[in-house]
Amino acid sequence: MTTESVQPPPLIGAEARRAARNAGAIAAATLFSRGLQFAWQLILVPGLGPALYGIYAAVSAFVQVGTSIAAFGMGPILIRDVARHPEQAGRYLTSALFLQTFLALMGYVILNAAAAMGGYAEPVRVFLAIAGINLIIDTLGNICNDLLLARERMVATSAVTVGHMLALITLAALGLNSGYGLFGLYVGVMTAGALRVVALWVLAWRAGIRPAWPLDRRVARPLLLNSAPLAFSAFLTLAYQQLDKLLTNRLIGNAETGYLSAAFIIIFGVVELLSTTLITALYPLMSRASADTRSDQFGFMVQKVTFFTFLICLPVALTLTVFAAPLTVPLFGDDYRPSAIILSVLIWYALAMMTGNVISHAMLAQNRQRRLLFLRITGLFINAVLLLVFLPRFGVVGAPFASVCAELYVLLSLLILFRAPGWSLRRFGLQAGRLVGAGAVAALVMVALRDTALVGIPAGLLAYVGAGLVLRALATDDWDLLYRLTGALPGGHLIRRIWKRDLHTDWAGG
Repeated sequence: MTTESVQPPPLIGAEARRAARNAGAIAAATLFSRGLQFAWQLILVPGLGPALYGIYAAVSAFVQVGTSIAAFGMGPILIRDVARHPEQAGRYLTSALFLQTFLALMGYVILNAAAAMGGYAEPVRVFLAIAGINLIIDTLGNICNDLLLARERMVATSAVTVGHMLALITLAALGLNSGYGLFGLYVGVMTAGALRVVALWVLAWRAGIRPAWPLDRRVARPLLLNSAPLAFSAFLTLAYQQLDKLLTNRLIGNAETGYLSAAFIIIFGVVELLSTTLITALYPLMSRASADTRSDQFGFMVQKVTFFTFLICLPVALTLTVFAAPLTVPLFGDDYRPSAIILSVLIWYALAMMTGNVISHAMLAQNRQRRLLFLRITGLFINAVLLLVFLPRFGVVGAPFASVCAELYVLLSLLILFRAPGWSLRRFGLQAGRLVGAGAVAALVMVALRDTALVGIPAGLLAYVGAGLVLRALATDDWDLLYRLTGALPGGHLIRRIWKRDLHTDWAGG
C-alpha cells in the first residue's frame, strides 16, 4: 500500500505577514537586549574589580544552574499546548504557577544548601541568598511570557524584553553606585524583574489569560512529565557551562574567578556573533531537510555549514590567541591582564563548541537527543575531573585547558557519530586539514608581528586567505555557495558585477 505525502498549506496573506512580524520582533528584541547585556558586562567588569566580579560571577553561575530547576523545561511545552488549545490557557497558567513556583522555591533551597555544604566563602553564600530571590521573581514573569508567546503576542513581549533590559541596567547601575556595592546591584536587578512581572501580567490579563482554579491535575501531571527530559537536558547544559567558574571560585578564590569570567564575556560575544544567530536562522531549514531521508540535501547542508563555521572561526581563534592582551586589557583595565592568558586558551573551547553546535543541532533535527544527552553527561564528567586535577596544579589557567579538552572530546564524538546522506567525514577532514595548514601560516605571521596588533592582525588574516587559496581549501561547490550567499546579501548585485561565476552545483549538493 502506498501513501501520499500531504504538504501543509502555505502561509497566506495575513498569516504570512503576522509570522514575519513576529519573527522580526523576536529577532530584533533578542539582538538588541543581548547587545545591551554585553555592553553592561563590559562596564561592570572593570567597575567591580577582579575580586568583587569573581563573587558576582560565582553567584551568577549558581543562579544560572538554578534556572533549570525553576523553569523545568516547561516553556516549550506551555507554548506548544496553549498554541494548540488556546481556550485552556487559564488551566495551564494555574498549573504552571503551582508547579514552577514550588520548583523555584525548591531551587532556591537547593542552591543555598549546595553553597553551604560546598564550603563556599561567606560573601558568595550571602549574595547568593539575595540573588536567588530572582529565581522566584523571574519564574512569575516567564510563565506569562510563554503564554503570551503561545497567543502570538510577540511584539508586546519583545517590547517588554527590551524595556526590562534597559531597566535592569539602569537600576543595577544606580544600586551599585549608591554605595551599597553588590547588595545595591542585586536590589536593582530584583526591582527590574518585579517591573517585568507586572508588565507581563497586565498584558496577559488584557489578553484574557487568567488563572482557572482549582488546579487541574489532568493538565498539571502531563505538563510535569513532558517537561522532565527537557529539564534534565537544560540542567546538564548549564552545569557544563558554569562548572569551571564554580570550581575555580571554590578551589582558588574570587579574583581568579573574576579573571576567568571576564574572558568568558569575550567568548560570549564571539559565540553570539558567529554561531548562535546563524544556527537559529538555519535550524528550521535543517529540520525540514532532515525529513527526507533519501535526499543528500540534509547531509550536504550540515557539512557546508560546519565547514564554513570552522573556516570563519579559525582566524578569530588565532587572532585572540596571539593578540589577547592588546584586545582585552583596553576593555577591562590592567587589573585583568591575567584574563588575556585565559582568553588565549579559552577561545579554542569556543571554536570547538561553535563547530560542534552545527552537528548537534543536526542530530536534534534527526531526533537523536539521547545520544546528545550521553555526550553532554560524559563531557561534563571529563570537564569536572580535569578541573579537579588542573586547578590545584596550574591555577586558574587550568580551567580553560580543562574546558578545551572536554569540548574537543564532544566535537570529535559528534563528527564520528553523525550520519546522513550527503555527509562525508573524510571529505570534511581533508578540507579542515587544509584550513589548519592555512591557519599555521597565519599564526606564523601573527607571532612574527605580535608586538604591533594593528599590523599583525590584518597581515595574519591576509596570510590565512592567501594560504587557503594556495592550498585549495575551498572546493568548487564551496565557491558556488559563497557566490550565492554573496549575491543574496544587501548590495550583493554590486559584487556580482565584478565577480562573475558559472555555477556548477546547487544547495542540494548535486
